[in-house]
Amino acid sequence: MTLGNLYMYARKKLLDWEDADTAHFYAQELLCCVTGKNKDQLLSHRDMYVGDQECERVEAGIRRLLNDEPLAYVLGEWDFYGMTLKVTPDVLIPRDDTCAVTDLVIEAAKAIPGEKRVLDLCTGSGCIGLAVAKNVPDVWVTLADISRNALAVAKENVARQKLHSRVTCTAADALGEPSAFLGKFDIIVSNPPYITTDEMAQLPKSVDDFEPHLALHGGDDGLIFYRSIAKNYRAALKTDGYLCFEFGAAQGSAVAGILSENGFTVRKLVKDFNQRERAIIARYEREDV
Repeated sequence: MTLGNLYMYARKKLLDWEDADTAHFYAQELLCCVTGKNKDQLLSHRDMYVGDQECERVEAGIRRLLNDEPLAYVLGEWDFYGMTLKVTPDVLIPRDDTCAVTDLVIEAAKAIPGEKRVLDLCTGSGCIGLAVAKNVPDVWVTLADISRNALAVAKENVARQKLHSRVTCTAADALGEPSAFLGKFDIIVSNPPYITTDEMAQLPKSVDDFEPHLALHGGDDGLIFYRSIAKNYRAALKTDGYLCFEFGAAQGSAVAGILSENGFTVRKLVKDFNQRERAIIARYEREDV
């Protein structure tokens, strides 16, 4: 089968479940992943014959997609903030929504003079912390998660981005107190689990069956991690340090209230690409803990 015929075959199969634009995108991404060619090469090499092994891998990928498995897990990687990161079902898929909190951290880090330290708590794939390290040259980043499997993915992404000299990974529980081993940070950022118990029961199959529930469920009201981090992890912040959160739909006011109750002053609340409130940055201005 030629590369062009293989693309048409994949697209036709996917059209049974997806609209034309999505079927085209999925087929193209799948072929790029399997063949190692970019999108321009798919077109220019469309008459090149593809081996049985590549055809079988494309067929297997189509079956997974038709079973509602997210494209990112089928490909094994996903792009975020100009980086191509490894993703597995042990970590959430980095989404464009998370650019909002990433922007906040990068802006705050650049405004702090000299070298600074950033903790990315509940790091998952490491996408936020790695984006910060990529865009702020004088920052030292710690990626932390309670999941050992997630940390293994994060470590591989550190290697992919060649950031070993400034990014480290460690185990940490966002629902507990921080270890003194962590030290003090100028900025702590977290995209913690924030889906409520009721919402967990209504997740679409593509999320419920494939993405890690450990990284999704935020307790009955979705706010358990915000309360714990704001209360406990201020001990790991330098005086006048910043705490940044991503949060879910309609949670902005509640998260701002939790921060205020714990000695933080909210500095900015921002929207994502869909114009929904998505991220907050607050400053810790009390020395007592």
